[in-house]
Amino acid sequence: IAERPKIWLPRHLRQTLVKKVGETINIMIPFQGKPRPKIIWMKNGQTLDSKDVGIRNSNTDTILFIRKAELHHSGEYEVTLQIENMTDKVAITIQIIDKPGPPQNIKLADVWGFNAALEWTPPQDDGNSQIVGYTVQKADKKTMEWYTVYDHYRRTNCVVSDLIMGNEYFFRVFSENLCGLSETAATTKNPAYIQKTGTAYKPPSYKEHDFSEPPKFTHPLVNRSVIAGYNTTLSCAVRGIPKPKIFWYKNKVDLSGDAKYRMFSKHGVLTLEIRKPTPFDGGFYTCKAVNECGEAEIECRLDVR
Repeated sequence: IAERPKIWLPRHLRQTLVKKVGETINIMIPFQGKPRPKIIWMKNGQTLDSKDVGIRNSNTDTILFIRKAELHHSGEYEVTLQIENMTDKVAITIQIIDKPGPPQNIKLADVWGFNAALEWTPPQDDGNSQIVGYTVQKADKKTMEWYTVYDHYRRTNCVVSDLIMGNEYFFRVFSENLCGLSETAATTKNPAYIQKTGTAYKPPSYKEHDFSEPPKFTHPLVNRSVIAGYNTTLSCAVRGIPKPKIFWYKNKVDLSGDAKYRMFSKHGVLTLEIRKPTPFDGGFYTCKAVNECGEAEIECRLDVR
């Protein structure tokens, strides 16, 4: 062995190499060794698949080439130089990252005053990189224009303040890792309504007045003397709540079925019409008013000449 195998690992490869999905990876590792050493590439302890990754070796260096990085290219790569029984090896860690998925289970926890409280859980897919924060945005339901409330926010709950009274708001949250913000956001299903304060009118409670009263005659029946053969009327006035039922009697006999008499009631004025009376129709006439609070009656004398 003229020159023992030795790998010169560039400084930037001594820590994890972070690349985004779709980027090109081109790693050149110089080495020494004579005669020309045997070069073996391994990934996570397995022989490297040459279809997926390009390897090009020369007398002084070896190159690992990936045209378009995918998440599955992440892992620990190991290069071994071998000349007969002498070896040298180094390990390189490659981390391929992608944009994360949106946060999950977003919900409007509470609304009070001019504030709304939000809660959510971290995304299912972190894009192979630690979530470094969240971006919280709000939009008025009328315009649906989104404004950022919090940037690079670390916690999974927040309170959005200074909302406008009487408006409705939707909220959405993006997750963020080293690769950037998630393509989509988690949006609240229902809007938060910021209620107007002090406008709710509560009418005072009054005890309802009981207007009911028993019947009472406000104008009496007057004794009359009339001439036979001419229609005559007897009148009086009554009040009472609820409206009383009226009964007419002659000498204590109910007149409601008798065709000779007609009874009228208008705005509390009660009238009994007697058609073409004869001396037989003379006597004492009684008007009786009845409701659920009580009853009253009044009478007069009629003479027919």
